[in-house]
Amino acid sequence: MQARESGRLGLILLTVCTMLATVMQALDSTIANVALPYMQGSMAASQDEINWVLTSYIVAAAIMTAPVGFLASKFGRKQLFIVSIVGFTLASILCGAAQSLDQIVVFRILQGVCGAALVPLAQSIMFDLYPAEKRGAAMALWSMGVQLGPILGPILGGWLTENASWRWVFYVNVPFGIITVLGLAVFLKETPRSTDARLDWLGFGALSLAIGAFQLLLDRGEELDWFASPEIIVETCIAGLGLYVFLVQSTLSPKPFLSPLLILDRNFAICNIFAFIIGVTLYATLALLAPYLQTLMNYPVETAGIALAPRGAGTIIASLIAGRAINWTGPRPLMLLGFGLSSYALYEIMHWTPDVSEITVVSVGVTQGLGLGFIFVTLSVACFSTLIPELRVQGTGVLSLMRNLGSSIGISVTGALLQTNTQVNHATIMSQISSFNRNLQTGSPSHFWNPHSPAGAGALNQVVTRQASIIGYSDDFKLMLVLTIFALPLVLLIRMPAVAPAHKPRPEKAVLE
Repeated sequence: MQARESGRLGLILLTVCTMLATVMQALDSTIANVALPYMQGSMAASQDEINWVLTSYIVAAAIMTAPVGFLASKFGRKQLFIVSIVGFTLASILCGAAQSLDQIVVFRILQGVCGAALVPLAQSIMFDLYPAEKRGAAMALWSMGVQLGPILGPILGGWLTENASWRWVFYVNVPFGIITVLGLAVFLKETPRSTDARLDWLGFGALSLAIGAFQLLLDRGEELDWFASPEIIVETCIAGLGLYVFLVQSTLSPKPFLSPLLILDRNFAICNIFAFIIGVTLYATLALLAPYLQTLMNYPVETAGIALAPRGAGTIIASLIAGRAINWTGPRPLMLLGFGLSSYALYEIMHWTPDVSEITVVSVGVTQGLGLGFIFVTLSVACFSTLIPELRVQGTGVLSLMRNLGSSIGISVTGALLQTNTQVNHATIMSQISSFNRNLQTGSPSHFWNPHSPAGAGALNQVVTRQASIIGYSDDFKLMLVLTIFALPLVLLIRMPAVAPAHKPRPEKAVLE
């Protein structure tokens, strides 16, 4: 009985540690969002330059997620996990102590490199830790960490920035990192190491080059007028060449960087499409709503974070329901429900104006959180239910890669579209304004928005810019709505094998010390 209680305690503590690691990595993808204006002033950076604080972390994490399977085989899952958390914590300290924009971008890249392994390793451990009949509940716990991190990031970042300093959005990782390392060192069992493990450096390098070049052209395209710039053309060619070399190498190499068996698994292939869409809709929504609430609705930074937090409540509720229901319903109904709720939430946000009530902001946020919760739990279970165990660590790395790519591409594309569409909308609205417009000739508009006086022209331009920006935000959410609706028919292609019998040996013996 004592041994059983000890094993149960180790199981609980190991689950807590893996959850902390997941939350740490996911939290840092958005916690700096609301602090960017303060960091921009402190670093004397432009808006385009300060955005690299976000994208540099996401791109570095995306690139280094793919080789997690090789690194875990070569050095052992426990050692890789602990080293990654130590490096992530030290990089967080360096980010908080940075004195220039160059320094913080370099340290954010280091933080992304070290944090890339946290989510896939945590997911693979959680999957191995629990028997098949309890994996739904286990994935519900894990998915809450993945989703609550970016959702709670704005509120925690806003509170720390408002009451302390933007530097504390990075220092907050230190105590969690220490606790996680101690717990893993005591309770996690090391996996066997493969002495003949080899990394396909050509495939890894080509994929990394493609991802980096593609992200660079997305970030700088708007500033350089896209393909009118030689730099953007060169980056496009490099991205295309890198992708081509990666695909050829994956086809011809006897030991490719990523196993072709991953793509041949139908569930895994479809779930990676879903992961990409989730990355776009979750992270881009949060990246857009934070400035929307602060600049257009005049919410203080802390209030904006609080208004976004209820998404977390919806995520928790849906994750708990889905974790228990998936054994009876299978993944399809829950996925359809999740994508349906997410589509409804995006449809509502698409029609928002700055006059929308706080109750509406909260209720729509809860609805979106419910949708994401249902999707993520079922996605995590269905994705690996048919994948052979030897490919799980590599598979979790690819799944995290697709989610990170979705988030980085989503943030870049929606940001660029927002800027472009705002300019186009501004020009369209201004074309309807002239001295012959009767709406500007009488009443208050003739005094406040008189285009013939400097003060009136400035006030009129401010109003037009505000309206153009509202329409630009709406266009971005319309794009995300279309992506979410696109996923609905793909849900019908998901298949789920029968749940393994409950009497099989519990797998946590191979994971716990």
